Order: sequence, then structure tokens, then C-alpha cells
Amino acid sequence: MTLAKYELIDAEKARHSIARMCAWLGVSSSGYYEWRDRPASATAQRRTLLAALVAEIFAGSHETYGYRRVHAALARRGEHCSAELVRALMREQGLVPAQVRAFRPSTTIQGDFRGIPDLVGRDFTTARPGTKLVSDITSWESHSVDWAGCRSSCRRVTTQTSRTSVEVFV
Repeated sequence: MTLAKYELIDAEKARHSIARMCAWLGVSSSGYYEWRDRPASATAQRRTLLAALVAEIFAGSHETYGYRRVHAALARRGEHCSAELVRALMREQGLVPAQVRAFRPSTTIQGDFRGIPDLVGRDFTTARPGTKLVSDITSWESHSVDWAGCRSSCRRVTTQTSRTSVEVFV
């Protein structure tokens, strides 16, 4: 709690005198000056170093790595820390990875759809054989269900679905 008071005094020292603010907040001015002149702790220095490394790795990945990959990259470099520390450092710096969109295959060419051309005009009759060649590819999926225990008789029910495509050669 005292550190927060010292940080407030440091932030507002341009507007008010340090001695007055120390009195208002109930802390000693010597404690404030000691806090201000004290070197950063080993933990703070390590966090500063790790924050710089995290930012470097994140930028090197074109801002796509999340905290798990950044943590793995730090481990490969020999900097051992917890994944949660990496996560906190990324959050403090505002590093948010880009979300890659899911791949959705496209089976058609994007643009204006004009439909499949009807080259024979739905007329499959010809004057002589071999002038209009048409092929029909049909696949049947059969799902059968056996019914047992019927009162009158047992029967087999079969449902079928078809997928048909027609190719025309003129």
C-alpha cells in the first residue's frame, strides 16, 4: 500500500510539494526519497528483460504467437520462466496475437455465377447414333433398417438417397 502512495507522490510532484503530499498520505518524506533512489530489484530487472524478449519474439512472429508459443521460444533461448509470467507480460504490453481464420476450401471460382451451360438444350434425341454423347453418374446410398416384432409381419424398410451428375459431350 505504501508503494502506491509513493507512486502517487511521484506522479503529482509537479503540482504539489512533496513534503505536503507525504503529510497528507501519512508517509515520511525520507521513505519517499529512499524509495525513489532505490535501484530496481532483481525481480523487476528480470521482468524488464523478459518483457523486451517477449516483445522481440512477438514482433518476429508477425504478431501471431500467443503466450504458449512465446514461452516455448523463450525456453529454446534458455530463458526459463512460467507461461503465466509470459501471459502477464504480454497483457501488460498489450500484445494480442492475430487470430488466423479457419481454412474454408472453395470448390468454385469466385465471381459471377452463370450456371452450367445446357449444351444440348435438354433434347437428348438424335438422328443418328454417336452425335450426342451424354453420361449419367449416379451413386446410391442405401440405409436399411430391420424391423422386428411387428404384429402382422416383419418387413425390411430401405431408404435411398441419390446424387446425380450429368456430363454432356457435343
